Amino acid sequence: MFYTGGWVHVICGCMFCGKTDEMLRLLRRFSIAGRRVVLIKPRLDTRTDEATVVSRSGAHHRAATVDDSRGIDAVVGNADIVAIEEGQFFDEALPDVVTRLADAGKQVLVTGLDTDFRGIPFGAMPRLMALADQVTKLTAICMVCGEPATRTQRLIDGEPAPADSPLIVIGGMGDEKYEARCRQHHEVPAAQLA
Repeated sequence: MFYTGGWVHVICGCMFCGKTDEMLRLLRRFSIAGRRVVLIKPRLDTRTDEATVVSRSGAHHRAATVDDSRGIDAVVGNADIVAIEEGQFFDEALPDVVTRLADAGKQVLVTGLDTDFRGIPFGAMPRLMALADQVTKLTAICMVCGEPATRTQRLIDGEPAPADSPLIVIGGMGDEKYEARCRQHHEVPAAQLA
């Protein structure tokens, strides 16, 4: 998986499928091979401190935090490998930034949720997946039946969140706001009446 030119690899799937673990595994390999690596995360992701990305398994890596995709160029420096965590939280300009980095010879990894809690393609992720040279789509385990899960279920007081709930609610690190679900058990109740 070492390339001599620019390359875009998107690692996507539902929550709890191991996106961050897979990215960190690849970053360790790149580092062992002597590649210069930078990991970038959005300031919106407050689950861990600003200077670290941590997976649910406990793997971690130093990171730079930016407000939006415009801040990425300022932290890339002379890195060969640019990893971007939680791509769905970035603005719609992220695919253009990623494409420009790859065109400049950088190898770019982006992780992110492919769909939101409603099952709708999330933010810039669909465009990133279409522009990528490689897409790895991971699955989790359905918390209802144990089958492969491809959906993120948001919960409010243990019940499926209605469709009109806020799009972004940070969570999933030791709380009970989210579960992985298969297509059959993913539920999105209609909007609640006020």
